[in-house]
Amino acid sequence: MTAPERYNVKEAESRWQKAWDEKRCFAATEDAARPKFYALAMFPYPSGKLHMGHVRNYSLSDVVARFKRAQGFNVLNPMGWDAFGLPAENAALERGVHPQKWTLENISVMKSQLKSMGLAIDWSREVTTCLPDYYKHEQKFFLDFLKAGLAYRKESMVNWDPVDNCVLANEQVVDGKGWRSGAPVERRTLKQWFLKITDFADDLLDGLKQLDGWPEKVRLMQENWIGKSQGLRLRFDIVNAEGREIEIFTTRPDTLFGASFVALAPDHPLSLELAEKNEGVKDFIAACRKLGTSEATLEKAEKNGFDTGLEVRHPFVKNKTLQVFIANFVLMDYGTGAIFGCPAHDQRDLDFARKYGLPVQPVVIPPDADPCAFTVENEAYAGPGHLCHSDFLNGLSISAAKAEVVRRIAQMNKGEGTTLYRLRDWGVSRQRYWGCPVPVIHCPACGVVAVPEKDLPVTLPDDVDFSKPGNPIARHPTWKNVKCPTCGKDAERETDTFDTFFESSWYQFRYTDAHNKERGFDKAKADYWAPVDQYIGGVEHAVMHLLYARFFTRALKKCGYVSCEEPFTALFTQGMVTHMSYKDEDGKWIYPDEIEKRPDGALARKSDGTPVTAARVEKMSKSKKNTVDPVEIISAYGADAARLFILSDSPPERDLEWTEAGIDGAWKYVGRLWRLALNADFGGAPSKEDEPMKRKIHVTIRDMTQDLEKFHFNKAVAKLRELSNALEAFKGDGKILRDGLETFVKLMSPVMPHLAEELWAQLGHKTMAVDEKWPEADPALCASDSVTMAIQVNGRLRATVTLPRGMEKQAAEEAALAEEAVQKAMEGKAPKKIIVVPDRIINVVV
Repeated sequence: MTAPERYNVKEAESRWQKAWDEKRCFAATEDAARPKFYALAMFPYPSGKLHMGHVRNYSLSDVVARFKRAQGFNVLNPMGWDAFGLPAENAALERGVHPQKWTLENISVMKSQLKSMGLAIDWSREVTTCLPDYYKHEQKFFLDFLKAGLAYRKESMVNWDPVDNCVLANEQVVDGKGWRSGAPVERRTLKQWFLKITDFADDLLDGLKQLDGWPEKVRLMQENWIGKSQGLRLRFDIVNAEGREIEIFTTRPDTLFGASFVALAPDHPLSLELAEKNEGVKDFIAACRKLGTSEATLEKAEKNGFDTGLEVRHPFVKNKTLQVFIANFVLMDYGTGAIFGCPAHDQRDLDFARKYGLPVQPVVIPPDADPCAFTVENEAYAGPGHLCHSDFLNGLSISAAKAEVVRRIAQMNKGEGTTLYRLRDWGVSRQRYWGCPVPVIHCPACGVVAVPEKDLPVTLPDDVDFSKPGNPIARHPTWKNVKCPTCGKDAERETDTFDTFFESSWYQFRYTDAHNKERGFDKAKADYWAPVDQYIGGVEHAVMHLLYARFFTRALKKCGYVSCEEPFTALFTQGMVTHMSYKDEDGKWIYPDEIEKRPDGALARKSDGTPVTAARVEKMSKSKKNTVDPVEIISAYGADAARLFILSDSPPERDLEWTEAGIDGAWKYVGRLWRLALNADFGGAPSKEDEPMKRKIHVTIRDMTQDLEKFHFNKAVAKLRELSNALEAFKGDGKILRDGLETFVKLMSPVMPHLAEELWAQLGHKTMAVDEKWPEADPALCASDSVTMAIQVNGRLRATVTLPRGMEKQAAEEAALAEEAVQKAMEGKAPKKIIVVPDRIINVVV
């Protein structure tokens, strides 16, 4: 075909996207005869606009999908929308538009934007979690979890976001504030629905050991979040309260002789009992509740306590008593809601003890320390050592001391050794409208009754009022009023909706059978595709979405839905996209295009000359006015140029700084490749450049294949550039040039798929580049042009020598004797024999 002299990127990309769609290139079906590969990037929330983080995330997954497809795998690469959530409710308040209308309009816009990237997605499997045809199935899952004992309801202290007016999971509280609203979180007591993730705590921990395709940092984050610990439950006798005890849990029973106080959680039954008689206790508990229930938040907060006036007896030290405080850093839902404090060996306890003038007695000292001289001032000692100042424990190691204390306490019938976890059951209730309704009914006579399966889905009412804060379905005049399916009497629907992480915990299975109306998915189809072979997304989901999805998969397996236990075999967490941000002297952010360089080189605002006082690279953010619109970039430069820059400028696991020079350079390279194919002369005669070029082609195939397998995408792009440079400079056999260009097009196809199709057609092919097999490297052509051999004298290494490949046999002896180190080792003696082991060793015998 005759190609235009200038590459029309908009026309070409639109044309090839249409061609892929018409041919249904990326539609996946089960095929037992082919190896499957399930590639999945975390689906987006439909905010209405694509951002550069999306472009990076989906470019990475698209390269994987296209690469594996070319290798012959049966690839599933789907897309959907994580469509429930508070932003839609906020939009309803701010814009006066219904959440569903706002959400579906945003999906339409974002889908068009994603399609402009030329992604190899099977859009026929698209899912939208806010639609009844999706969430009716998770309502059925929940009912099955109820039957299996994996779901239950209880009164619980919760994190309450006073702005969003809903409950937050501990993982959704960041620095004491709601992860979306940024409002300080409070504690409240509410009846909540929970899923029993703690039933799988050990299994979730053990499963991490098998996830060698996950980043170590993510596995460690989950391990710490589950937080398995061996410890002691110990009951202290309350002084002057016959028969009354305070049960504590500790992971450091070895430090019991260093105890100087006992602390209760603000919501401990004894704390609440004291609050009924003491206004000071009541006020202190109220202040504590403003901190929320997140352990991380309480750890960072100032350590405050209230002296109850109570004391408890030390179990081992006669006449020793410990003061009892209520403390803001003790959690009711961890252990027993009470602890003993050993200030010398816990920093939190030390801070508390110094504040309230409590004793600090070291009982564990470093291996070489003097027990009489060792003290703790402002930093607790948490290192290794042996016991001291501890009566019968003196001289024991920490582990031996722990075991001995547990043994004696059990012997005294004052407690027992036990295992506890930081992991709490997953609270899935949310007091909001835009979520999946919890499918239960509350009957005054029958209690909690499951909605019959034939009545699913329980759908949301359309006529809701967002003019008042709180949950609009809780105050809806009719929606919650129903008849009890058991007794027929008047009853009420549950007005809580599910946490949105409920939807994202199983969507990977829905993609395997997206149009099944009877079930969430067919088990045989799920078993064919699952688990996901490569999952891609942000590390910020390590202890929320990723942990919940691992639990949910196990719960689904227990209920007979799937065979696998892990949802994602391999995980890749990409870095953020950053951009230069600017502030003026008043600390206000300035858009980059509002800035100019003055004659003296300083930066200033164009409109009024206000100087720029701060310029630094930061994560793209609307508030910092440093975002870049992907739609504008793709419109100006094309999707291939955007993909190329995203993939080439930084290792994908690291942050990527967006620069105008970078995208401009990528666009210029696209033009160079177009001209390379356009101007290629395939009539060249054989020359001395032919063999090196053949080697270059096959070494590139080998190296790029390895780089793509290892997610070294920036290195893979560098290999492409090296090969294109070599092809531009090549003056030799036209057949080798054609082979090189065709190979290059196949290699570039996952990275710049539209241009690959254009060049493939320009090379005279009637087929599509997307359907071409991935090239295979010839090992013989990948061998090095030289070989390095060890030179030994009487079996001892004296030197090495590098020889041209093919010359090692003929030149080996001469090269060995020319080495100065070899001559010195021979001490002037003539060699009796020289033994050459090709490619490895030259052994000189004297």
